[in-house]
Amino acid sequence: MVNKDKPFLSQVSELVRRPGLWTIILLFTVFTIPHYSEAYGYPAGLGTLMSAIGLTRHAAERILFLIPIVWSGFLFGIKGTILSSTVALACMIPRAILISEYQADALFETAAVTIVGGFVGGLSAFSLRLLKREREYVSELEEAHQELTRSEQKYRSLFENAHDAILLQDLNGNILAANEASAKLTGYDLDILVGMNVTQFLPEQALEIARETRKKLLNGESIDSVYDQQMVRKDGVELFLRLSVNLITDNGNPVAFQLIARDVTDEKRMQDNLQFYLQEATEAQEEERKRISRELHDETIQELVVLSQKLDMLSVESKTMSEGDRQRLEKLQQDTGNIMKGVRRLSQDLRPAALDRLGLIPALEWLLADTEEYSGLKTSITVTGEKRRLPERTELVLFRIAQEAIRNTWRHSKASRVDLKIVFTNDKVSISVNDDGKGFVPPKSMGDLAKDGKLGLAGMHERARLIGGKLSVRSEPGKGTKIIVEIES
Repeated sequence: MVNKDKPFLSQVSELVRRPGLWTIILLFTVFTIPHYSEAYGYPAGLGTLMSAIGLTRHAAERILFLIPIVWSGFLFGIKGTILSSTVALACMIPRAILISEYQADALFETAAVTIVGGFVGGLSAFSLRLLKREREYVSELEEAHQELTRSEQKYRSLFENAHDAILLQDLNGNILAANEASAKLTGYDLDILVGMNVTQFLPEQALEIARETRKKLLNGESIDSVYDQQMVRKDGVELFLRLSVNLITDNGNPVAFQLIARDVTDEKRMQDNLQFYLQEATEAQEEERKRISRELHDETIQELVVLSQKLDMLSVESKTMSEGDRQRLEKLQQDTGNIMKGVRRLSQDLRPAALDRLGLIPALEWLLADTEEYSGLKTSITVTGEKRRLPERTELVLFRIAQEAIRNTWRHSKASRVDLKIVFTNDKVSISVNDDGKGFVPPKSMGDLAKDGKLGLAGMHERARLIGGKLSVRSEPGKGTKIIVEIES
């Protein structure tokens, strides 16, 4: 009848301003006054009609009270029906009890009018509310339909004008729909492309990937959100695609696949070229290190050995040498020995002889022993699994990663110890370097290492990629750092 959220005075003011209220009050007034006026009479024709249907004057007047009751139901709902029925009862009951000659009949008629009026008024209020809800429901349906139409138009516009190729295929690989970008990507006209099967432009290796992806999606397994795939254009040119595949369902049942593809051929070739140049530069660097290490060992160290021997001979043979000259000679002997140690360490750092002769594990054992000697760090090495030799290039890369990790620990982490662990499994080898240093917050992506100034870690990451390995970094401030490299072997 009124809005409960509004203040009472505001509700009353709104109610008073409604014309229907005054119409109902007028009807009650018009029907009540004649009901108590004996002087009032009906036209002869109306009186004859009431007699013919068996109604007395006052019975007809009581029936007229149905009009404002039902009208209240239409205008003000259930509350209006209850209130108007109460008012009608108040208007009729005094005459029925105090004035009417036939009190029982008058009370019965009063009760009947009140009950029937309340029922019809309530029914009309309920019907009106039901009609209102129906109209609201229809309005919501129309609005939803319009929104769906707008969404479909928007999606179709995005679909048709997207720069990426978008295809819809059924569960058997038949293309149901495609956009213009798909036609440009594949080289087929759009009307020909729709209806083709994806097997017609996927090479065998790509088909295996597509079948595996299809199988995982249908089984509800997770897949990489984006992955690379190969495709052969109509003209025979091979392309590399960055592909996203989603399963489309209807009431939980799979019905189709949606594919979004982007041509990354140029990007892939640039990455391959960059990887090739990086590999060539790394191998050239290692060859140069090997050459310098050999020259230091075969020439420089040997010459320093000869020089040291000559100084020893001079110290023995020069009996007439003064005490000051003898002290200077001993200082030269010490300096020569220190230089020899430094050059020998440099030669080993450049290319450990143990790595070429004995393999990765002895080279790492030497590395840790040497680290303890010059840095003061406590070290340990643990090997699990069945030891085996790896390809020369793989052993070299793994050694360089471990060497750089241990060097970073000594220079930057303020650690007291470093532990190295090697794990051999049937098809993998992993090396972890763990320290108890100050730690740091690693970047979210390994690709951000160089940008964050972690050049040593970035170099390790690139070296691992050269042999198809994976490098991960785990660290927290105050909790040390753990670097893990894992490769298939």
